[in-house]
Amino acid sequence: MALLSRVGKTLRRMLSRPASADLTRYEALLPRIGEVEPELEKLSDAELTERAAKIREAGELDDDLLVEVCALGREAARRALGERAFDVQLVGTMALLTGHVVQMATGEGKTLSGALAAAGYALAGKRVHVISVNDYLARRDAEWMRPVYDLLGVSVGWVEPALTREARRDAYHREVCYGAVSEIGFDVLRDRLVTSVGELTQPEPEVAVVDEADSVLVDEARVPLVMAGSVDAGVADEEVAKIVRRLRLGLHYETDADGRNAWLTTTGASVVEKALGGIDLYGDTGADRLAAVNAALHAHALLTRDVDYLVRDGKVHLINASRGRVAELQRWPDGLQAAVEAKEQLPPSDHGEILDSITVQALIARYPQVAGMTGTAVAVAEQLREFYELEVAVIPPNTPTIREDLPHRVYTTPTRKLRAIVEEIRTVHETGRPILVGTQDVAESEELAEKLRKAGLSCVVLNARNDAEEAAVIAQAGAHGAITVSTQMAGRGTDIKLGGADGADAERVAELGGLHVIGTARYPSSRLDDQLRGRAGRQGDPGSSVFFASLGDELVLAHAPDVPEGIPSDEDTGEITDAAAHRQINHAQRVAEGVDLEIHRNTWRYTRLIERQRAELLRYRDEVLRTETATTLLRETESGRCYELEDSLGEESLRRVCREIVLFHLDQLWADHLAFLTEVRETIHLRALAKETPLDEFHRTAVPAFRRIKDELAKRSAKTLLEAEITGEDADLAGAGVKRPTSTWTYLVQDNPFGSDAEQALKKVRSMLRKKRS
Repeated sequence: MALLSRVGKTLRRMLSRPASADLTRYEALLPRIGEVEPELEKLSDAELTERAAKIREAGELDDDLLVEVCALGREAARRALGERAFDVQLVGTMALLTGHVVQMATGEGKTLSGALAAAGYALAGKRVHVISVNDYLARRDAEWMRPVYDLLGVSVGWVEPALTREARRDAYHREVCYGAVSEIGFDVLRDRLVTSVGELTQPEPEVAVVDEADSVLVDEARVPLVMAGSVDAGVADEEVAKIVRRLRLGLHYETDADGRNAWLTTTGASVVEKALGGIDLYGDTGADRLAAVNAALHAHALLTRDVDYLVRDGKVHLINASRGRVAELQRWPDGLQAAVEAKEQLPPSDHGEILDSITVQALIARYPQVAGMTGTAVAVAEQLREFYELEVAVIPPNTPTIREDLPHRVYTTPTRKLRAIVEEIRTVHETGRPILVGTQDVAESEELAEKLRKAGLSCVVLNARNDAEEAAVIAQAGAHGAITVSTQMAGRGTDIKLGGADGADAERVAELGGLHVIGTARYPSSRLDDQLRGRAGRQGDPGSSVFFASLGDELVLAHAPDVPEGIPSDEDTGEITDAAAHRQINHAQRVAEGVDLEIHRNTWRYTRLIERQRAELLRYRDEVLRTETATTLLRETESGRCYELEDSLGEESLRRVCREIVLFHLDQLWADHLAFLTEVRETIHLRALAKETPLDEFHRTAVPAFRRIKDELAKRSAKTLLEAEITGEDADLAGAGVKRPTSTWTYLVQDNPFGSDAEQALKKVRSMLRKKRS
């Protein structure tokens, strides 16, 4: 009977959650964990720490050690945090310790499960990175969980942008280090540019535990992390910016429905050419100005202030679309960055060259062991399997969810939708229930706040302008009568407790129906919808959610603009109850998810070869960094010069000079190779018109170019050694051209932001066909 029960339980789980791993193994260990609990309660703190240390002697985590880790972790959390981990949290911990992505609902305690898993890996002798979506959560969770780690005898630290190199090195050498995916990725890129072993900050990676795994591994995976170096002061083409500012959509330029490309019409090209002195933009002499015009047009037509970026302290600050936060220390590629600065009439920032880049997928591939946790993993289970070979384990909630998810409400236009949202907020607010409104961007959050103010409703706004106040704002969102308007709730991290931060009015708010969540539009991904609505109904609390949408929303216009004619609507309110409208919006969301998946796959296809080449070059670079390879190389090519210098400098100084020369040229050749591959990729789609496969052509071009690097390295390094003025212990390498950037910066770049020529041509045709139909 017991066997039949287990089989039935497994079948039910598979039927309801086809992407979920079997949890039977972990559930069977729960009674054993409970049996150890009374024994551990009698230990002193020192004895508890000593017992945890014995795990270090055992090695790999088998079932016995899973029981010990969970039992010790539960006791450590009880003492340090006053929280006794639920059984489901321990099931999540065990699933993490065996390399799964666990799905746990909002408010179910992912942070503690992740910390116990990280501690378990550390006690088994692994160095662990807990990777988050932002710096705030990384620091918060490291500080919050530190007392638990201390009791288990595990050292913990975190990295954030403000840290010095020494502080970063210290954090990375702790057994557990928390950090945002971008920060850890940029540190990897910085380590690839060092010229001595002592400058390295990161040891070899071993385990990654990824928080908000779907956001990090899927949403962020299509945006490469880029490291650039300062070359000279940037020059903004202000003349072009002024000309483009006067252009009008539909007359002088067109945009595609996706909002990813813009192009001049014949009339627009004539206007621009005349304004620039009668040049031919499409001739040989106009190529440079054409690039500037395209960048300025992209900035003017496709990038919106307070949606894609903010202007603060006289500078342009990017907004991370998936997080709703300012992307600190990040920027667009130079041409686009300069165009946006010129658009906003700001002084240009430094011009730079790309030194290196890495995708999130390549970053995660560096870790021999990977696990993750999120509230919405099942929806991307296939992608996690395809790109990372990870399986999802769905952890049931400790208390069943009783949240009421109301039917979506659809309107004819965004204006009528906004009017209905304000009325919904007014109606619910009169009951005293707290309300959380999730908006798409900064501009929308501020427009809604202004509408609420005019309606006599006071609200608190959380967006990229004030994300430093995030924890305090979110903590109070569950207070009686609170109205909170926020951009991108995904990854905000802070639980919303009924009754506010102290829970003083929890019972009163619960009796009223709990937190009411409103989405002002459907997101491009159903996961983001789920993450927003999941803010209500935590740990069995009452709550409700409702999403508003319109047929004029950006999601529909970009991905399903061909709305069926004749859909009936209410004349007074503009609300549509016809199922056709709901189907259209659902279709738009599925198309958007498909587009994102294709971008991810496309990025992966092209970067696989680049990553293999990079790995080979990095192995050689590490050899140059740690051994006498550079000296050997130059002795083989310029033996006479080497022996001369060894007599005057000494062997150690000669090794340093040779190493710096070879590393400089190796890094420069890789930067040149990346620039070449970018140029190849941006034109490779034209070969599709000749019935050639673009990816195959890319490989045929990239492989021989890479093979030439080492020969070129030897030639350039030998030439520099001959030309450098080296006397005594002084080596004027800068005078011989060995000059590294005076500063570096990082940015995230959308994959091929301007689109290929072929893609633009196809989208122009689609746009014309759409106009004819209308």
